Amino acid sequence: MKNNVMRRMLSVSLAAAMVVSLSACGPKETEQAEKQEMDVTLDQIKLGEDYTDIEADLKFLTHKTDVVDTTFKGYIEEFQKLYPNINIEYEGITDYANDITTRLTTGDWGDICMVPTNVDKDELGNYFTKLGDKGTLAENYEENMLNNFAYQDAVYGVPSMANVQGVIYNKAVFEEAGITELPKTPDEFLDALEAIKEKTDAIPLYTNFAAGWTMTAWDAYIDGGATGDPDFANTGLTKGKDPFADRGDGTGPYAVYNTLYEAVKRGLTEDDPTTTDWEGSKGRLNNGEIGCMALGSWSVIQIQQAGSNADDIGYMTFPITVDGKQYAAAGPDYNYGINCNSSRDNQIAAMCYIKWLVEESGFAQGEGGLSIVKGDEYPEALQALEGIELVVNSPAAAGEENLFNDVNNDSELGINVSGAVPTQIVEEAVSGNKTMEELAAEWNEKWTAAQESNGVEF
Repeated sequence: MKNNVMRRMLSVSLAAAMVVSLSACGPKETEQAEKQEMDVTLDQIKLGEDYTDIEADLKFLTHKTDVVDTTFKGYIEEFQKLYPNINIEYEGITDYANDITTRLTTGDWGDICMVPTNVDKDELGNYFTKLGDKGTLAENYEENMLNNFAYQDAVYGVPSMANVQGVIYNKAVFEEAGITELPKTPDEFLDALEAIKEKTDAIPLYTNFAAGWTMTAWDAYIDGGATGDPDFANTGLTKGKDPFADRGDGTGPYAVYNTLYEAVKRGLTEDDPTTTDWEGSKGRLNNGEIGCMALGSWSVIQIQQAGSNADDIGYMTFPITVDGKQYAAAGPDYNYGINCNSSRDNQIAAMCYIKWLVEESGFAQGEGGLSIVKGDEYPEALQALEGIELVVNSPAAAGEENLFNDVNNDSELGINVSGAVPTQIVEEAVSGNKTMEELAAEWNEKWTAAQESNGVEF
């Protein structure tokens, strides 16, 4: 399967709710600002031919703490065969989503980072180097993968890879439970979890609640994958009326969130969500102590490598069917961004390294993700998704690039950012204090108030 299929993929929103105040790129004085204006873009660089004599020492902030001294060390060695005078130092940050925001506000964070999700699009150019024009970069990269950190056709972040959003599961556990076909609806999924509970010793669905960040996976299912509509994220969700209401047909955000609520309520998850262990869960899913988990496709390789049962690990789309058809949400993982306050040589050197990472390193396939380079093949772990239609979010309309961020921030629901909604679901399902209907009504009330405060008219 080729990545031209990715034109139908869902760009899962990595846009965050909260606006960050960062140190702007360069002083306001015209002469100095012009001096810092970059005249090189990714598309202009020919790897191994251009800038091979450039000298630079780069610092790279990353969320991938587990491979800094292994995989990334190997990348540096390979890259330096082409660019021997570019030195790269990785700094792994465990709580990346929170810590990177603090680091960026100081302006002292090195040369390359994974772009944080809480920078509004109209601010990108103040803090990150322009990597190229969207149309030009789209000649080599999948255009819809460039939407998240593009503003007025200028691209400031390029994805390290794309993820499919689905459910990772243990085939042997499903087989032992008598599940012969993968569930395609929320009811079928819950029935499958019931069968696992009754017929095996495995925990049917492991929430990984205690880790916090893992809960945002549930937010990633609620738009294109749950509706089949590429416009839902910007219309049905951002500008739609009561988007969290029950549609009554097992689709949409309510159906996704209710699946989690019911699983917890029926005792189909771990006994005490506050005691879950993310690192330990990988091996437990590998050896069959856990039936499935809600995680992006990036998790496949990690869980396959967490034990001796790699062949038992499978990946399926989230169990929702729209008018008889299943869809899968997919989109960019963290994006590479370059500090526009770095020296010109460092910015060019950083571009060379980013281009090499995207096009030559094999990082995406090695992580179980999809390469954003046109024509690259799917990794073996995801080839089972053939036949599932992949949806792509339509870009926000001109002038509305920050609207989702603004509504999401003002509503305090933290969709795709904090995991606040899935976290609340687990808490209320355990306590039994609020029904899903009551929760959905609260979310709609907060969302409507935020929409109105941002001028949304239904």
